[in-house]
Amino acid sequence: MQNDLFGKKSPEADGPAARVAELHKELNKHAYAYYVLDNPSIPDAEYDKLFKELQALEQQHPELLSADSPTLRVGGVALPEFKQVQHAVPMLSLNNGFEDADITSFDRRVRDGLGINHDVEYAIDLKFDGLAINLRYVDGLFTQAATRGDGFTGEDVTENIRTIHSIPLRLNTEHPPRILDVRGEVLMFKADFDKLNQRQRDAGGKEFANPRNAAAGSLRQLDSKITAQRKLRFFSYGIGALEGAEMPVSHAKLLDWYAELGLPVCEDRGLVTGAQGLLEFYAAIGQKRKSLAYDIDGVVYKVNRLQQQQELGFVSRAPRFAIAHKFPAEEATTVVQEIGVQVGRTGALTPVARLAPVFVGGVTVTNATLHNEDEVKRKDVRVGDTVIVRRAGDVIPEVVSVVLERRPVPEHAPFELPKTCPVCGSHVVREEGEAVARCSGGLFCSAQRKEAIRHFAARRMMDIDGLGERYIDNLVELDYVRGIADLYKLTLDDLLEMKRRGDERDGITPETVQQGKIATKWAENLIEAIAASRQPVLERLLFALGIRHVGESTAKTLADWLGRLELVRRAPAPLLRLLPDIGTTVAEAIADFFAEPKNQQAIDALLAAGVAPRDEHAPSAKLRDKLSQPALLAALAIPKLTETRCKQLVDKGMTLAALAQADVDYLHHYALPSDISNALAAWLNVPGQRERLAELNSLHADLLAQLPQQAESEGILSGKTFVLTGTLPTLSRDQATEIIEKAGGKVSGSVSKKTSYVVAGDDAGSKLLKAQELGVTVLTEVELMQIVQ
Repeated sequence: MQNDLFGKKSPEADGPAARVAELHKELNKHAYAYYVLDNPSIPDAEYDKLFKELQALEQQHPELLSADSPTLRVGGVALPEFKQVQHAVPMLSLNNGFEDADITSFDRRVRDGLGINHDVEYAIDLKFDGLAINLRYVDGLFTQAATRGDGFTGEDVTENIRTIHSIPLRLNTEHPPRILDVRGEVLMFKADFDKLNQRQRDAGGKEFANPRNAAAGSLRQLDSKITAQRKLRFFSYGIGALEGAEMPVSHAKLLDWYAELGLPVCEDRGLVTGAQGLLEFYAAIGQKRKSLAYDIDGVVYKVNRLQQQQELGFVSRAPRFAIAHKFPAEEATTVVQEIGVQVGRTGALTPVARLAPVFVGGVTVTNATLHNEDEVKRKDVRVGDTVIVRRAGDVIPEVVSVVLERRPVPEHAPFELPKTCPVCGSHVVREEGEAVARCSGGLFCSAQRKEAIRHFAARRMMDIDGLGERYIDNLVELDYVRGIADLYKLTLDDLLEMKRRGDERDGITPETVQQGKIATKWAENLIEAIAASRQPVLERLLFALGIRHVGESTAKTLADWLGRLELVRRAPAPLLRLLPDIGTTVAEAIADFFAEPKNQQAIDALLAAGVAPRDEHAPSAKLRDKLSQPALLAALAIPKLTETRCKQLVDKGMTLAALAQADVDYLHHYALPSDISNALAAWLNVPGQRERLAELNSLHADLLAQLPQQAESEGILSGKTFVLTGTLPTLSRDQATEIIEKAGGKVSGSVSKKTSYVVAGDDAGSKLLKAQELGVTVLTEVELMQIVQ
């Protein structure tokens, strides 16, 4: 037992400051023994006595209360919402392996990537069934904790993490690093989970399904007092940012260092060589799995030496040097009672099997995902079928297969996905090559309402500061906001009433209310932020609408080339395809979005609420070259009508207006080969095609009438593509992008042979390596500014 881990007891000294310091050491030492080593060093009553003595001293001498005091484990005031935290180093996900062959292939890829023939040394950690967390220590003091989130941005859960006694508030070292980001997992042990559910039953409350849900629910509490009542644990297993100390040479050394610093690390970890060593550890821990004090769903293999990790690097959003080896999912059989369709936050339609209740993997399952329409048809799942169900990754229930010999007679008809959204009635679209069908009513559909508002209000869109996820949830759930336009109708009284009702529903009584006061500053600030967003630039408004495939770059293209929202709303897919960097898929997604009447109604409501772009202008004069009759005719993608053939037809006098009125006899006038003439006639006979031609011709005429006579002068970076990587000395990523775009250049997110320059700052990663491999010119911030100037 490491009783001296937090330092030996300091000699007796006079004065309260010395006693406070002594109590800090004593309490931290005993907390480590109790919460980390699971080996209490003193009775609970003795610990409580020391704790109360420290509380009394801090009350008598407030100047002695420090941020790392054991008495500050639990915060006082409930938070209104969780703030967003951007990770200094992204918290990336891992690729998964399920079969032995997946692991031997991983080992082979590692050896090939390192260019070696001998066995590689691997470190092995357990894959805990909890929540990934980043702990930040500044000069040894715990300052912030954030969830993984999307890997780049998480939520600030500092107050809740402080309640976990196994996490030190100050690192056990006299020479701490200036900054240390500790990566690890928050989880709940099985015994603590059983006790929590017993308390829930005794209180008549809802039980948690499993320890992971209990841990997640505890960390999502805005009141840390509630979190403190639930015993959470923490294991360290990785590192993010590190400044002011040398990085350990290996993963194993990193965990050893963490243990010296007083951070909890799991004892069930391994150090092996080669694929055989990995598989032997996996088999051994699989046998031990049920006897562990906590749930795991697999193990994680990492190349041990950090230098080799850096050499292997990353692919997409996962490291090449690591893989998660998952345990097989548990399975059971049950009956499909109904097949419903869920509409997700982004509009994806997912078939869901409603099942006769069945116990699988520790929980009772009543619903299982069928993923998409193709998957339902491939497995031929029908109502009344007996099916095999498993919990994929021990979390998401899914239908594995149908037991055909048990299919009832007469059998039910095969499943068909609805053509309209079951929630809002908007038309359903499924892009070519996509397995997922989606509701097109993104601005109207109530199933997508929260996501639409969250996206609309985000910093890079309408930038409504203070409109966080919890407020959005309450505004929608309590029926204050049914669409984005309703944001601009909110009053101060609405927000205060919404907050009061939300607190009552969640059983929260803010401290200000306990004191007989009502906090209004947050609501006043939010009303101001909403008002400040009424006049965005057009590209931000277009990005904020949440049109599928339309990011910042595409929104900017639409704004720069078409200039006005009214023209973007009218633009059909053929015309959009003529704009730079907008392909068929993106053009059709934009046109589909504006073709849905409910989306148009939502935009009309937004404009009626006083939201209008402040920078609308005439379409770009460069459109004149794009809008030739041959180009428009070719953009219609009529079968067998090539670009060369389109030019020949226009030379003979064919126009969009003439084609819209053409019959078969008229087509013969152009002496077309019979197969082309037949294809063109068949295309014209498709319902709605002639109307679309007439609309395209009308918009074409309007655009030509609005075009300036001369094109604006092109910037010095016109035609050049840039990629930004790392942290620049003085410019933020947004500032650098704006400078490049104002000079006529384009900023891309990935490096390719078409990249003109890569602008690299500190901590540049794989993009810099890719640029060097391809021979792309690399610039510093100073060199970029010299080119622009």
